Amino acid sequence: MFIQVIQAKVKDEAGLRAALDRWQEALQPDATGWLGTTAGITEDGRFIALARFESADAARANSDRPEQGEWFADVAEKFDGEPEFLDSERVEVFLDGGSDDAGFVQIMRGQSDDVRRMHDVMSAHDDSLREGRPDIIGGLMIEGEGGRDVDAIYFRSEDAARQGEGTEPPEEIRAELDEGWKLMGDITYFDLKDPILRSP
Repeated sequence: MFIQVIQAKVKDEAGLRAALDRWQEALQPDATGWLGTTAGITEDGRFIALARFESADAARANSDRPEQGEWFADVAEKFDGEPEFLDSERVEVFLDGGSDDAGFVQIMRGQSDDVRRMHDVMSAHDDSLREGRPDIIGGLMIEGEGGRDVDAIYFRSEDAARQGEGTEPPEEIRAELDEGWKLMGDITYFDLKDPILRSP
């Protein structure tokens, strides 16, 4: 799997949402290899999107379509400043992965000295996580260049997620989970209370 992460400040939220709807209706049918998109706008006006493709080649072929270029030029006008991109084929899925059934998605961006170790730790206890945190449907862990890291967690609802945050993990895995959190470094959170979830 290949994922492109797009982040930007929003200038025109209504226009941006309309443009995303337009892509789904007009451009998506010819987007070969597109697996889905998770996107949203935080309460303080930050946009983030995770566009999933079968491969980097499929994503590049989509970007090279003239109609895609025209569409994105229009989208860029809805941003306040230049968007930031992160591309990666180093993607790990935990539990049931991304889900269009999520009522709340939390995306975290961090900088780690050891992204691989962090992802190994955080994905090593799926059975315990599934039992102890039924509010979590699944998630995606993305390793970027230079230790950059993006993690997306898909929850059944925001209320369930907030309640689950207060749940202590089992004693036998607590030390490893603490190590994983420390490896994430300083985290920037994107809470998507009204996530835009699309798939073919």
